[in-house]
Amino acid sequence: MDRTRITDAELLLLGLVAEMPRHGYEIEQTIEARGMREWTQIGFSSIYFVLGRLEKLGLAVAEVPAGAKARKTYSATALGHEVLLEQAAAALGAYRPTGSSLLPGMVHWPALSRSAALDALEARLSSVGAERDRLESLRRRRQPMPDYIEVLFDFLAGQLKAEHTWIETTLAYMRTKP
Repeated sequence: MDRTRITDAELLLLGLVAEMPRHGYEIEQTIEARGMREWTQIGFSSIYFVLGRLEKLGLAVAEVPAGAKARKTYSATALGHEVLLEQAAAALGAYRPTGSSLLPGMVHWPALSRSAALDALEARLSSVGAERDRLESLRRRRQPMPDYIEVLFDFLAGQLKAEHTWIETTLAYMRTKP
């Protein structure tokens, strides 16, 4: 196994089962409680698939506690803990571009009428503003948060602020073009 290549979803779940043994529903609750849904794309239905991948990679182990209706509980293996430390440091230490629907939309600007393209950017500007407001409201409702979660919200707010500014500047520029 190439230990430097696990997905973001695998890293997320590996970290959660390394904290303490958890079953899938507990993982979903933790993702929701910590506000991770704001920056992760993993859905509830994917959790068990990703846990299965971690198990196949030897990074997690599943146990079924005694009892007829017990749920499978996952925990990190020794290798899983090593990979978690390596990957968490790598994720913090290196920039990696992330995808955005904005990029393919801009590439295909010429396919749209000028009016449709400008209207779409106006709609995105409104959408970004609404998302900034929603995140700030969520942040206020979840106080107090651990510092590492607080700075995740800061990061998301900064990205949204930068995109908002870019859209305003781009709209102003594109409106001056024929």
